[in-house]
Amino acid sequence: MKIVLTGVTRGLGRALAMEFIRLGHTVIGCGRSGDAIFDLRMDYQAPHDFSVVDVALENKVAIWAAKVLESDSAPDLLINNAGVMNPIAPLWEISDRDFTRVTDVNIRGVANVIRHFVPAMVKQKKGVIVNLSSGWGRSTSPNVAPYCASKYAIEGLTHAMAQELPEGMAAIALNPGVIDTEMLRSCWGDDAGSYPKAQAWAKTAAAFILGFGPKDNGRSLSVSSFED
Repeated sequence: MKIVLTGVTRGLGRALAMEFIRLGHTVIGCGRSGDAIFDLRMDYQAPHDFSVVDVALENKVAIWAAKVLESDSAPDLLINNAGVMNPIAPLWEISDRDFTRVTDVNIRGVANVIRHFVPAMVKQKKGVIVNLSSGWGRSTSPNVAPYCASKYAIEGLTHAMAQELPEGMAAIALNPGVIDTEMLRSCWGDDAGSYPKAQAWAKTAAAFILGFGPKDNGRSLSVSSFED
């Protein structure tokens, strides 16, 4: 299976990439860290491929997608994982710059990737799009309002897109559950350490995601073993 995955340089994205590769699938990934992408390229060579891309920049996504689609077929599985967290503070203390960064990556970034990869999938009338949501896309907490807003948007975006896809395809909003990542530690500090590590999560999550198909189109799902 050919899998396109954003945000592969750390956290859940990197753990998923490693697990998919271990299971024998081809991973085409992107992330913002040049050093981390270099390491991935050295460790996992063709047919895998990793590129430095900020999904918030449409022109960069367009170039990346054109390169990927020129040399191979459309992905079987497209996972929009890249995301950022706002500084932890009440909404009125969040600067416009910080709010915009969250929406640029978490919402516009997802739309950019969809815009440049999904047409090739639609042409073949097959493939699954998984947009990473959150428990904070279905409930709320104080001091994370921009992040909540972005993930609620992903839920709505995914459900609407599911109605637009041809038969045989699927779009799914996926809540990964509460996992000990750098992002979670930015919210909860050392308390995040009481939750499962990304590598353990990926073993359950990868198998769950690989089972998605047309029957799941338009659903909001959770990685149940780690659901908050």
